[in-house]
Amino acid sequence: MSTSKRTDPGSVAFVGAGPGDPGLLTVRGVEMLREADVVVVDATDQEVLLDHAEGSAKSVPALAEDGSPLTAAARGRLVVSSAKGGHRVVRLLEGDPFTHATGADEALACAKAGVPFEIVPGVSTVTSVPAHAGIPLTVGRRRSVQVLDASAKVDTKSAAADTLVVVRAQGRLAEVATQLAAAERFDADTTVAAIAKGSTVEQATLVSTLGTLADDVLDSGLDDVTTLVVGDVVDHRDTLSWFESKPLFGWRVLVPRTKDQAGDLSRALRRAGAVPEEVPTISVEPPRNPQQVDKAVRGMVEGRYEWIAFTSVNALRAIKEKLTEYGLDARALSGLKVAAVGDKTAEALRSWGVEPDLVPEGEQSALGLLHEWPPYDEVLDPINRVFLPRADIATETLAAGLVELGWEVDDVTAYRTVRAAPPPAETRDAIKTGRFDAVVFTSSSTVRNLVGIAGKPHASTVIACIGPATVKTAEEHGLRVDVLAPEPSVEVLADSLAEFGSSRRTAMLEAGDPVTRPSQRRRGSARRKAT
Repeated sequence: MSTSKRTDPGSVAFVGAGPGDPGLLTVRGVEMLREADVVVVDATDQEVLLDHAEGSAKSVPALAEDGSPLTAAARGRLVVSSAKGGHRVVRLLEGDPFTHATGADEALACAKAGVPFEIVPGVSTVTSVPAHAGIPLTVGRRRSVQVLDASAKVDTKSAAADTLVVVRAQGRLAEVATQLAAAERFDADTTVAAIAKGSTVEQATLVSTLGTLADDVLDSGLDDVTTLVVGDVVDHRDTLSWFESKPLFGWRVLVPRTKDQAGDLSRALRRAGAVPEEVPTISVEPPRNPQQVDKAVRGMVEGRYEWIAFTSVNALRAIKEKLTEYGLDARALSGLKVAAVGDKTAEALRSWGVEPDLVPEGEQSALGLLHEWPPYDEVLDPINRVFLPRADIATETLAAGLVELGWEVDDVTAYRTVRAAPPPAETRDAIKTGRFDAVVFTSSSTVRNLVGIAGKPHASTVIACIGPATVKTAEEHGLRVDVLAPEPSVEVLADSLAEFGSSRRTAMLEAGDPVTRPSQRRRGSARRKAT
């Protein structure tokens, strides 16, 4: 947070945080978060949006000391006081600021106190939650829509539209349903959809009638119903349910990688509807003896090498950090030919301003890189030496192959990979008892390290592996592999798991069985092997 002692009233941006899906935050909302000194949030699930904030932005919950929600007036005072001293405040509000229960009241408090403010509209829960449930609010001749706030007494006489959207219905389902069934336009047989955790990958939707809604919700065990949609438009859900029909919808998937490493894989899993949970299994540390890499980096700057080969993003990061220590940057690679083991490493090089000279078009591995590496030619190559920075546990396949091609290789340990600390007890228990639906392994080391720090995944958990070597390691540890990616790519791995989930879902529907996740299988049920 800014430490300057300004005395101006600061400013407040009321930012619509959307209905729950972090991806529905607007571009303008992201811009405001990046400039924020203070972010006032309603709930802990909004904390993920703080990833957009830069610097040392302070998070302030809009809660009383006992954890209960503040009144509208107290929230207004909190926002105003947070702006004092010239601070830029972002007030995150679920959905849209002016459809939020207290958004307008808080803005009025700023106006009264003379604190400048602006409104950043957000994706409203009124429209987005039904859309994620596959329910159009208008269709055919059903064109009128009415919004009712269940946190106040529902006026049944005013319920006259074709479609009703009832928001903030939690804890009042039976009362609201009874009142609406008595309205002139509806009755006990009117169709209603109850939606919990709308727009998130934990969304659940139950279709019922106003007369049986309360009992049906109770029987289903559905928790946290916040939104109701009432009317004939609900009948279109079976055809238009696009979100809950995603192949991995609601699957809790363990990703044994750090957050930095898991970005692309987790994004691909979320697109398929999954809930990825990253668990670091490897920690990257400097070599125990840095003299060898120091010598090689100095030789690289002095023109000792013809080539430098990066076999991982971690290897590139290690060399970048070493160059930074010397006050150097990417220009130190000028005059060198640069090889990258695959597309991800090549992308990391390009983002650093270096265009790789060699990236394998076929198999993206050390062996694939070796197959496309040119042999040493004493006429064409003025220098016959290759700098190969790598991990301490990397195989010598590439180095040995380059020697056979006539090159001299400085095979240098640039970083060490060590086993990470065990995850929390709750995560370890979830792994062992089958509360994860799937685990995705991206290397043999992730298999060994996960089993080492957390134990073997439960027999009901779907196992997905990035390549044959990883499959072999998984099987050596007693795991049955369900999914093998046809290419060594994290995106292909996620797509392969999604195809498995889609086939599994189709088989259940064709058999007339309810669609369940692997973690919901009854104990002792047999696992279906992937084809």
